[in-house]
Parts: sequence; C-alpha cells; structure tokens
Amino acid sequence: MAPQGPSGPQAVPGQAQQAAYQQAPPRQAQPAQAPGQAPGQAPAKPRATRGRVGALVASAPKWLPVLLVLEGLIMYVLALKVPPGPLRGVNPSDIDGLGLISALPTTAFIAILIMIVSFFITVTQSTDRKFLLLFQIAAITFALHGAGALVADEPRFPTAYIHAGFVEFIGRTGETAINIDARMGWPGFFALFAFVTKAAGITDLTPILQWTPLLSNLLYLLPFVLILRQVVATTRARWFAALLFVLVQWIGQDYFSPQGFTFALYLAFVAILLRWFGRVETRTKPVPPKGLRKLIGKLDAMTPGELANTGTFRADKLLMLMMLVALFVASVASHQITPFMMLGVVTAFLIFKRTTLTWALPFFLGLVVLAWISYMTVGFWASQIDTIFGGLGNILQNLRSNTGDRIEGTDPAHAMVLQARLGILAVILACAAVGIFRRFRRGVFDRSALILLCVPVLALGLQSYGGEIGLRIYMFALPGACLLAAYAFFPNLPADSADVREETVPLRKRNVRFNPELTKKISLVLAACFAVVFAFAFLVARYGNEKFERVTTGEVAALHYVYDHDEPSARVLYLVPKEGPEVTPTLPWGERDVEKVSFNLQALVHKDPAQIADAVQALKEASRNSYLMVSRGQVSYLQLNEGFPADWGERFRAALDKSPDLKRVYSNEDAALYTWKNFVRGTEIPEPNPYKGRGDPTSPWTPVGLGALAVTWVALFGYEIIRLNGPNRAPKARKRLLFLAIPAFAVALAVIIERFIYIAQNN
Repeated sequence: MAPQGPSGPQAVPGQAQQAAYQQAPPRQAQPAQAPGQAPGQAPAKPRATRGRVGALVASAPKWLPVLLVLEGLIMYVLALKVPPGPLRGVNPSDIDGLGLISALPTTAFIAILIMIVSFFITVTQSTDRKFLLLFQIAAITFALHGAGALVADEPRFPTAYIHAGFVEFIGRTGETAINIDARMGWPGFFALFAFVTKAAGITDLTPILQWTPLLSNLLYLLPFVLILRQVVATTRARWFAALLFVLVQWIGQDYFSPQGFTFALYLAFVAILLRWFGRVETRTKPVPPKGLRKLIGKLDAMTPGELANTGTFRADKLLMLMMLVALFVASVASHQITPFMMLGVVTAFLIFKRTTLTWALPFFLGLVVLAWISYMTVGFWASQIDTIFGGLGNILQNLRSNTGDRIEGTDPAHAMVLQARLGILAVILACAAVGIFRRFRRGVFDRSALILLCVPVLALGLQSYGGEIGLRIYMFALPGACLLAAYAFFPNLPADSADVREETVPLRKRNVRFNPELTKKISLVLAACFAVVFAFAFLVARYGNEKFERVTTGEVAALHYVYDHDEPSARVLYLVPKEGPEVTPTLPWGERDVEKVSFNLQALVHKDPAQIADAVQALKEASRNSYLMVSRGQVSYLQLNEGFPADWGERFRAALDKSPDLKRVYSNEDAALYTWKNFVRGTEIPEPNPYKGRGDPTSPWTPVGLGALAVTWVALFGYEIIRLNGPNRAPKARKRLLFLAIPAFAVALAVIIERFIYIAQNN
C-alpha cells in the first residue's frame, strides 16, 4: 500500500514526474487567450457553468410554480387596474350582454392561465406542498372572485346595500323591525355586524361590501379543505376538488348577505361532523344472497370513502358538540334555508351510519328551527301563513319557478350567459357521475360525498324561495359535487407507502388495462383543460349580469340625495316592464334610513320611450316627497331582459324632462330623480309607517310550550353528552333522560302547531 501523509494519499517516489508528464497537455493544444483576458488569467470553466444551469433546471419544479403564480397575480392586477389601453385596462362602457368578460383585456386571460398552469405543475410533484397549493388556489380565487372589486368604484350587486341598511338600522336603534322587511325576522347576521362595526367605530360599510365576495370565498376554502382531509383520496384528487370548488361557484350569493355568511357556517358544520364525529365501519356479516338486502350488503362491504375518527379526547368532542350546536343556532337566527340543509345532512349521516352522534341531536336541532319560526318570526307569518307552508310538497312547481324564467332573455349575448350557467351545472354533474362510477369500479363507496350532493335537492319540496331555491340547491350541493367530480380524473386510493405520496394503487388490479403512468399523465392534462374551461366559463356565468348588477358612483349619489331629504319620510319609484309580481329593484337601495325611505312603488314603462304617461301617473298617485328614479342599472336591465332599444334611457329621460308635471331635482350621467311639481299647497309629507307594531300575537298554550321546549332541549343535549363516553356508558341515566325528553318534545311540538293554527285564525 502506498504511504499516506497527514493530508491524504501521497505518490510513490518516481511516479509523480511520470504522472505530471502524462497529465500535461501539449503546448499547441492550449486554448487561445480570450480578448481582454489578462496574461496568466485562468480560462472560463464551461463545465461548471453548465453544471449550475443544469442544477437550476433540475430544481425548476421547486421555484417555477412560485414564480409563475406571482407573475400571474401581478400581471392580473396590473391588467385590470391600469388605465384602459391595448391589451390592458377595463373600460366599463365596453361591457355588453356577455358581462364583464367582454371588457377584460387579453392579458387578464393569460394571467389566469398562468396561475392555473402553476397549480398543475405543483400538483404533479411527488410531494404535497400544502402551503404553495393553498396560495395558488387563493390567487386563482382572487383573480376570479375579486374581479368585480378590482374594476368597480362602488360595491357591486344592489341587494348588498339593503343589507347594509339593516346593519345601520340595528346599530342606530338597537332593535330589529320585522314590519320593515321579513329578513328582519332572522336578524343574526345583521345584529352581528352591527355590533362589530359599532365596537370598531366603523361608519362606512363600503369597503366591507366591496371585498366581501372575495373574502367569503377565501373563508369557504378553510372548512372545505378540512372536509377534504377526511376523505380517502389522493393528494391530487383533494386539491383538484378544492380548485373546482373555486371555479364553479358562480352563484353570487357570497356578497354581504346572510346566505353567504351561513354557507360558511354550513361548511364548518359538515367539517366538524366528519372530523370529530365521523364513523366508518367495515361490514363483517355475510352478504345476503338476493334482493335489496344483497345490494345494501354489497355497498356496505365496499371500501368506505371516508377516514375513521380516531384518537379524539372526550373533552375535544364535547367542545366540538357545543360548537356544532352554536353554528346551527347562529344559522337559525340568520337565514331561512341553511338550518334545513344542516339538519338534512346530520340526519342523512345517521341513516347511512356515518356519524357517532345519536338521533337525539337531529330532534334537538329540529325543535330549535320550529321554535324560532313559531316564536320569533310570528310577525312575518301571522298574516301570511300560506307563504310559509304554501310551497311544501310542490316539487314540480318549485322547479319550474326556478328554471323557466331563468333561461329566458331577449339579448342574444345575454342568452349565452344563461346557457353557460346551465352548461357548468351539466358538466359538473356529469363529472360527478363519472367519478361515482370510477370509484365504484375500484370498490369504493363515497357515502358522505353522495349525501352532500343529494341532500340539498330535498329543498325542492320546501319552497320556491322567490324563484331562487334552485340556485341555493346548486350552492349547497357544490361540496359533494366537486369532490365526486375530482374522482372522475383521480379515482384511485392513496398508496400504502408513506414514501410514495402521489402514486395511486387501485384495489381491483384486473380493472387496470392501460399503462398507469400514461393514464396518470392523461388525467392530469384533462383535468388542466377542464380547469381552464371552467375558469373562463366562470367569468361568463358569474359576471354575465354585470351590465346591470354593477353599481356606479352616480347611482349611489342620487340615492344619497334622497336620504338627505327623507324627513319625515320618502318614497322611490323604480321602473318595471310589467306591474304585479314583486321585482327587486336594480338600484343600490336601502343603504340607510330603511324605516323612512320606501322602495315598494313601481312605475310602468314601455319600449317606446315617449310613452311616459303610466310612469307620470304613478308618481302623481304617490304622496309628497316621492321620487321617480331613472338609473343606468335599470335601463340596462330592461335592455338585456326585455328588449328595450339601445338608446331608450336617453330618450326616456328627455321625455321626462319635457313633461310639464315633473321636476328634475337631481341628475348626473348615470341617474336622475324626478318629483311631482303640482302638489296642492299645504300637502303634508306623510309620517313613516310605524315599525314597532302592536306586539306579537300569542296563544293560550304558549307558556306551556316554552317550558316544554326548555325541558326537551336540556334532556336531549344531556343525552348526547353522556353518549360521548361510549355507546354502553350510563344506560340508566340515558334512559331517564329519554323518558323525560319524549313527552316534553311531544308537548312542545303540539304547542308549536297550536300557535300556527290559533294565531293564523285570530290575526
């Protein structure tokens, strides 16, 4: 062995010179000196440079998605916020029947495409980069759901302003008034924001209204991601489901509204059910030989699509049970539909054995809903009991009221918006059906996802909800639909090995007929293509009404003039193409002084702008201090949905200006206010209608019912708490509580029914 020195191996004497001779290159082979290179300076090392470039390219999967999403986000903001010009900026006057997408610059579409590509580059990697994926989905959410806030000077969607008015009224008076509006019977959302804004010293709700749609959708992602963590699926399936949830949520109920608020509560409710009270049991009994029991047995024997709830302390479960009840009560106090969706989900989970909770909970929650309607909203239903129960069971009628009127339209471009919405619905349901089929072929039965998809459909048997129940059903069915649709592309189960995070292993090997690697690549490409199509279709479906749903500064200023002159009361007449059924005004109405300013008067208009007689007559019949308002939003609505001429607004205002009976008291480019000029001298402005009323009516058995409610709730909740210890704990105590709860429940329910009958007959 050759001797070694302290610093490493040493050459044997006599070998060093030979090695040096062999390693020295010939003189003529030396490279020429580069221009500007100092004598004796070492030449460049191309191999080292190529090594650094190669390392940079090899590490591209780590830094490229981050660079792309940041580039796309900055590019998108600049494309929408800079002054209009070639390939940049948004000019609101360019918005046509297709909505906002008709005015977006090309760079905005490229930016969205870049962000989606960055998402799929990340999701193809073998590691689960949670924070980067969350940021990418949040960036896509910002681009899609924040577009309206970026391009508008005022908060969009007129109905948001009346909700701000309810908050202002409660904060100013400290009370609710169901006589002003039926929504005041469910004041939880308005009271919460009245308290928060007053405590924080916030007097202008405009920034809150402006950014609520974006913040709501970011908030929805948190519980939905928790739901996705409880399903048996690959990382790609989970994150693609989260992306789909953002891309197909075009309903537009995420604005400043009780529905948008309680939808977040609904998602949190479902997430808690699955995470802390989920139940997964493998069938051990043999499958029956025939009949329906055989089918049920086969379904039970399939692999569950949910993770089992393990390792949860009793104190955690007790806290989450209280949180579950609190979420439900908050939704009961805030919205009419959401509690029934929650109740339907927990009941279905019990029927299909997907929760460790007992039947005491749905009876407890159901009694909360009935008690609120019977005792807290009596001022609403006392004189219109048919409004509450008239739609029960009329499934076909409720369905027609939600589809027939919503696929009509006179503007060809706007008709494409309605078709895009139906197209998104059809495609997402078709993908969900394919996902169910592909999971079934792999022996997986996703009960929870099917429950989340199907339970909202039962709402068709409740009410038409002003022709909007179909939209609400779509909204509440989205969590289940998006999860099942993701399985259409990524249906396999996760690999057993913790080291292989993204490779998937199907249960039934005989069903694998193609190259798994090729199938995986094709699935990723198809998923990316569907995501891009959904993103652009979203812009059409969500912002297709932007021509009349966007609010301008001029329209807000016109109504501020009314609020400044509303003592002791005022009325605003809005334009309608036909009188009769109530039509929500396309005005930023009710922002403040909701008890003084009324928006329940209609002015009939015609396609011929010179025909102003009906509108003038309506203003004449109204009391003093009434205003006929002509606004850009109303005119755009009439043009898109009723076929009014393109120059109808200008010609109609010109005709009103020429009328000798009218006086224009305020005008700007987007709105004008007219009053009756010839009121008799001495005519007084009427006082506003009293909003307090004479008190809620009651019934003889009401005190008994209140006592029975308290006993029932205590007994049922106590039963559920004891049951948290296990199915066999304290059977005697649970039995006593049941003996107490059952008769009390019967009495409480009987009194609720008695109140409906007695008050409706005697009011």
